[in-house]
Amino acid sequence: MEHALSPATLSELRRPRPYPAVSVLTPTHRRDPLNAQDRVRLRNVVAEAKKQLDSDPAVTRERRSDVAEQLDRALAEVDLAHAEDGLVIFAAPGEHQVWSLARPVPERVVLSDTFLTRNLVSAQAAERPYWVLSVSADRATLWNGGPDRVTEEQVGGFPLTRPQENFDAERQEQIGDMPSTFRDEGTRHFLRDADAAMNRLLRQAPRPLYVTGEQAALSALDDIGTVTRAAVHVPHGGLSHGTPDAVWQAVRPMVAAEARRSVDTVNRALESALGRKEFAAGVDEVWQSAREGRVRLLAVEENYRVTVRDDGDHLIPAVSGDLDAREDIVDEIVEQCLETGADVRFVPDGTLSDADGIAGVLRY
Repeated sequence: MEHALSPATLSELRRPRPYPAVSVLTPTHRRDPLNAQDRVRLRNVVAEAKKQLDSDPAVTRERRSDVAEQLDRALAEVDLAHAEDGLVIFAAPGEHQVWSLARPVPERVVLSDTFLTRNLVSAQAAERPYWVLSVSADRATLWNGGPDRVTEEQVGGFPLTRPQENFDAERQEQIGDMPSTFRDEGTRHFLRDADAAMNRLLRQAPRPLYVTGEQAALSALDDIGTVTRAAVHVPHGGLSHGTPDAVWQAVRPMVAAEARRSVDTVNRALESALGRKEFAAGVDEVWQSAREGRVRLLAVEENYRVTVRDDGDHLIPAVSGDLDAREDIVDEIVEQCLETGADVRFVPDGTLSDADGIAGVLRY
């Protein structure tokens, strides 16, 4: 199952497909007893997708068979033992993907000529993804970070390894020669390569960056690096050969501190915007501003969800399942704001109680 959404991946998902491009969304659960029904619910929603394929006169028999087979393959790839809060299946002629999301999604089936991506975009923004680069004298490992875990990412040439005859970083560390190792020109050249590879990746997928390593390695990066010099340094060696849990435990305090600073920054920005009358609050007012491209900073409580209907002028409350109900309006707002260059921040529940869970700083 897929987790990390890069700009290149999003662009590929959004390109037009031969009709029908099927998007299947269903909520999932991490723990008992709620996750006991996830398998049944997933099979039912996939069966509904096949039913819609069968009843759609615009779908040829050949494409119906192809997409139904892709749905079956996707279903077989789902691993509910590692379920998060939402699941999205994309299926089109000749292709399928399965995405696990750390954010709830409404249960729905959509047939179109493009995949429905707004829930992926919103989940990515809510996760506040970051990169962790772990460096040593002989290896640079890249980790994809989220709110409660990191996983190794093999992209952009990572992991980088340094082949060198008679090179024994572990022995050098044991005999206390590591500082001189990081003054060695060969080691510094290797670190420059790691910094350059990270720079290329950040241009493609910009995120906050944490760098772990021995203090000598971090000092060397201060001298020769560019993007790594400006990153948050975590003085902890051994993680370039470490486990995801070890890396997570090392960076966790830094990530938590940054999250607290982010909430404080958002609160100050909202207070300042209120005084300048550049403030929007509540789902209807924020939606109107988002459609006009006026939102500069969007703040959303992490678990804020609301079902509405659009009467043409305003959003009005609705019940899930109502005709024309929009159950993922918050995700639509998030995607729209990101499309117009807004900074989107998710904050703990209760932070925006005076604004009904969602607020924005306006450009004008």
